[in-house]
Amino acid sequence: MEGLEHLEAKSSTHQKLKPPHVVIVPTPGLGHLIPLVELAQRLVAHHNFTVTFFIPNDGSQLQPQKKLLEALPLAISYAFLPQVNFDDLPHDVVSETRIVLTLTRSLSALRDAVKLLAESTRVVAIVVDIFGWEAFDVAKEFNVLFYYFFSTNAMGLWFLFELPKLDETTSCEYRDLPEPIHLPGCVPLHGPDFVMQVHERSNEAYRVTVNMSKWYRSANGIIVNSFADLEPGALMAFSEQRQVLGIPPVHAVGPVVNNNMNPNKEAGSKVTGEEADVLGEHDCLSWLNSQPEGSVLFVSFGSGGTLSSEQMNELALGLEMSGVRFLWVMGG
Repeated sequence: MEGLEHLEAKSSTHQKLKPPHVVIVPTPGLGHLIPLVELAQRLVAHHNFTVTFFIPNDGSQLQPQKKLLEALPLAISYAFLPQVNFDDLPHDVVSETRIVLTLTRSLSALRDAVKLLAESTRVVAIVVDIFGWEAFDVAKEFNVLFYYFFSTNAMGLWFLFELPKLDETTSCEYRDLPEPIHLPGCVPLHGPDFVMQVHERSNEAYRVTVNMSKWYRSANGIIVNSFADLEPGALMAFSEQRQVLGIPPVHAVGPVVNNNMNPNKEAGSKVTGEEADVLGEHDCLSWLNSQPEGSVLFVSFGSGGTLSSEQMNELALGLEMSGVRFLWVMGG
C-alpha cells in the first residue's frame, strides 16, 4: 500500500507539471466554431494552454469545419463526436432546438472523450458557446471549471441575465412594452430591438432562449468578446453588481477577431499587402488602409442576414446618397 500511495503521489505531481488543457465544445454551425477557434489560438499563444475541440455532429456538411481546424497549430487538436440521430424530430423544428439537442444527444460521447483525454492531459476547464449549457454536468463530473464564451457583447449578456425576470413579470409581446428596459450600464433597450429569438413568446425558440439564460449563473465564469473602451458602462456594471446579483465573473477579452489566423497580431492593426494577398481581398483592404482612421462605415448582416433584392437596392442607394465611405460585406 505504501508503494501504491507513492506511485499515486508521483502520478499526481507529474500531472500537475503538464500544461493546462482546455476542452472546447462548439455547438453546430461554422458561426459558433470560428469565434471559439480565435479564442483557442489566443489561449495557446498568450497563456501556453493546449486545447482540444470536441465537436458534436448533427449530420451537416463537415468539410468547412475540417478545413478551418486543420490549419490550426499543433497545440490545438480536434475530434468530431459521432453523428446524432434526428429521425424523431418534426421537419419544421426550429434551429435552436436542433442545436441544443445535438449537444444533448452527444453527452455520452463527450463524457467518454473527456475521460480519455484526462488520462493523458491536465484538463482544467470546459468552454462552450451560448447553446452549450448541457455540458455543465460533464464539467462537474470531471471536477473542472465551466466557462461560457459569449461572442457578441456585454449588453447582450446583460439582456440574457434580465430575460428570466422579464419572462416572469410581463405577459405581452416584448415589442408591445410601453417603455424600454434599462440594463445596467447600457443604453435603454426598446422591445422591438430585442433579439429575434424572443419576438414571439409562443415560439419554441423563445422557450429555448429563456431556458438558456437561466443556466448562465451556473458557470464559473463568462468570457465575453468585448472591451472597456467599447462598453465601459456595461462592463463596469458587471464588476460592481455581479456579486449582489449572483452573476459569475465576467472576463472581457475582446476584440476577438480573425487576424488572418494570426493570434499574435494586434487587433485593429492594418493588414499588410502580403496578408491581403493571402486573404484574396487585396483591392478592398488596400482601399480601406488608405482611408482616414474612423471614416469608414462597416456594413454586414452576418451569415444569417437575408435581404431581398429590393431591400439591397434601397440600402445601396441610401449608402451612396449619404456620401459616407463604406465597406459592405455580403455573402455570395
